[in-house]
Amino acid sequence: MVTPSDVASTPDAKSLERADATGSDLPRIVPRRHVGRWAVAVAALLVLAMALNSVARNQAFQWAVVGRYFTTAAVLDGLLLTLWLTGAVMVLGFLLGTLLAVLRLSHNPVLRTLSWGYVWIFRSTPLLVQLLFWFNIGALYPTLGLGLPFGPQFVTVKTVNLLGPALTAVIGLTLHEAAYAAEVVRGGVLSVDSGQTEAAQALGLSRRRTLRRVVIPQAMRSIVPTAGNMLIGTLKGTSIVSVLAVHDLLYSVQLIYNQTYQVIPLLMVATLWYIVVTSVLSAGQYYVERYYARGDSRTLPPTPVQRLRARFAVALARLNAETAADARPRERG
Repeated sequence: MVTPSDVASTPDAKSLERADATGSDLPRIVPRRHVGRWAVAVAALLVLAMALNSVARNQAFQWAVVGRYFTTAAVLDGLLLTLWLTGAVMVLGFLLGTLLAVLRLSHNPVLRTLSWGYVWIFRSTPLLVQLLFWFNIGALYPTLGLGLPFGPQFVTVKTVNLLGPALTAVIGLTLHEAAYAAEVVRGGVLSVDSGQTEAAQALGLSRRRTLRRVVIPQAMRSIVPTAGNMLIGTLKGTSIVSVLAVHDLLYSVQLIYNQTYQVIPLLMVATLWYIVVTSVLSAGQYYVERYYARGDSRTLPPTPVQRLRARFAVALARLNAETAADARPRERG
């Protein structure tokens, strides 16, 4: 049982600071040592060092060959096509996906059902099957024409001449991406509190303006993280178009190692380029998320650059304090 006299005799923080400054025998508060946490961290670093050492010193990777082919013209051309495919598919996929999401949220049952059916079909079919289907669309429709229904056609074109491998890849990837983008946009719109829509309606805003000026800006906080993951997934997913003989990054390195038989180092070239581009996209996603989080929190967490600056400032201030403390006894002497 704690008595008032015990509470009065208990040293507070100020008395402990004074005691520490004067060098008395009062107990000193020491932070708890997390031995298990540091042991796990040391073990993880040892495992990482072993893995990096095995990769760096393994002669089978042939790092000299990797460096020789890393910036060759064929590899860079394949990288540019991969980036172009990723950008085109993401833009077209999210445009179509946003339209599908709006139709899915519509009060029209026919449009809502059609949008649901599109998402259901394209999410249920593997991407490789879709690409092969579009690549062989000429077997179903040898020619495409523009004219009157059940009447004469004014313009006809052969499907083989119209849909090349690159255009087939764009169409297949875009239609597949739109199904997922529709769900991402719909989930972001539904994450906005209904009170926001009711307040906009109370102010007399139309449904379209409410969606554009009130709902979508707030929904971006939920859309951007998932869209960033989809962007990175699309970048890596474009490698599947190599089955259509599209000269993307993977197909370009495949052409090289089919001639040189240096499979592992050429695959490492493609892997390193994917890592570089993914890292750049991840950094961009971080700052885009930070931009749309401004209205959600009063103070944003510091960026990695700001953390480094703060730690450098603390270390510099501590160094200056230690230097000043060492200089005082010399001045007294």
